[in-house]
Amino acid sequence: MIKKYTFILLGSFFVGLALLGLFLPLLPTTPFLLLAAFFYMRSSEKCYKWLLNHRIFGKYLSNYLNNRSIPWKVKFAVLMVLWLTIILTVIVFLKSNPVRIVLIAIAAVVTIHILSLKTAEPADEMISPPEDHIEIKKNM
Repeated sequence: MIKKYTFILLGSFFVGLALLGLFLPLLPTTPFLLLAAFFYMRSSEKCYKWLLNHRIFGKYLSNYLNNRSIPWKVKFAVLMVLWLTIILTVIVFLKSNPVRIVLIAIAAVVTIHILSLKTAEPADEMISPPEDHIEIKKNM
């Protein structure tokens, strides 16, 4: 019973981090959603189904789990916010050149990763999760 509630708490924590990742460019959303799905899948069918059917996270998670793809609009928005935030931070807030270089390097790696993912076709954007993802393991 303690394990179940710990996993629900961890899943909720990672959903919160994924939500922050939508607004903070260097905080990755997808890994946190995958961790949340992992913990929910092993603890609460209700929470897991909620995550997969969530208005924003559900499509995003399903596209990634099924196709390793992200819709073009999401790629564009993420890269715009990432680079605008990095440029603003580097120009306005940082005085240290080594820190500036590290931030630009991180942004470049994140950009390469995002661009390396397939772009979801409009038909793929509404894809539903496969049935094997919905199964909950009752024997923990």
